[in-house]
Amino acid sequence: MQRTGIIVAAALVIGAVALAVAASAPPDAGHDRLYQVSTIDALLQGVYDGTVTISTLEREGDTGTGTFDRLDGELTMLDGEVWQARADGSVTRAPPDETTPFAAVARFRPDRTGLLGPAGNLTVTQQRLSAYLSSPNLFAMVRADGTFDYVKVRAPWAQSKPYPDLVDATADQAVHELRNVSGTLVGTYTPPYVEGVAITGWHLHFISDDRAFGGHVLEIASDGTARVGIDDLSSFTVVLPVGTDFTETDLSQNLSSDLDVVEKGT
Repeated sequence: MQRTGIIVAAALVIGAVALAVAASAPPDAGHDRLYQVSTIDALLQGVYDGTVTISTLEREGDTGTGTFDRLDGELTMLDGEVWQARADGSVTRAPPDETTPFAAVARFRPDRTGLLGPAGNLTVTQQRLSAYLSSPNLFAMVRADGTFDYVKVRAPWAQSKPYPDLVDATADQAVHELRNVSGTLVGTYTPPYVEGVAITGWHLHFISDDRAFGGHVLEIASDGTARVGIDDLSSFTVVLPVGTDFTETDLSQNLSSDLDVVEKGT
């Protein structure tokens, strides 16, 4: 039996108190919904075995971020296509039977659009994006298209069992930089009340228009002409990776400091 056949899907609906099985959702439930594979604290502790296929991910959304089986690079979904940015600097279209241990995708339909505005670094970029949020308590998906003055991205190397935790796995991550690159910034905003389940705050990836450069964003600067779209997401579905090390992992710890190290790459 394939591992995907034993995945338990749990739907946590924001603004409601009910926990529903994802399979019972109506066909149009994917709109305004963030679909996530596993939890960030599980990934932080080395749960890297892929459970959900790329073909399944593409049915659940058309825009988003994540990683791949064994932590083999960074996942960026844009316009319904999933791209794999590996540590060696290559970017390729992910095959449909490849799997992911952690990803967050949505069907992107922007509620608000506008210009990014001048942003000399990642912190200012995140502040500019936050100005488009309708509420700090809602999930959101963002994409920003344009030419960026500078982009610095990272991608981890594929890991082997026994898997190290994510801080150790990304200690020797590959870092790539480009200037004056046209492409798309894509990612999520997640409210602070789901700490440990999702990556709270902004989590951003980048992929160039020619699909030759991409990864998790460590630094970015732009003149502000990039066009921003923000999609409010009112529900959140988490698919738990039952059948992996997830079921034996201690998820009671506070790993926020580890997440900060991993996100910033320092």
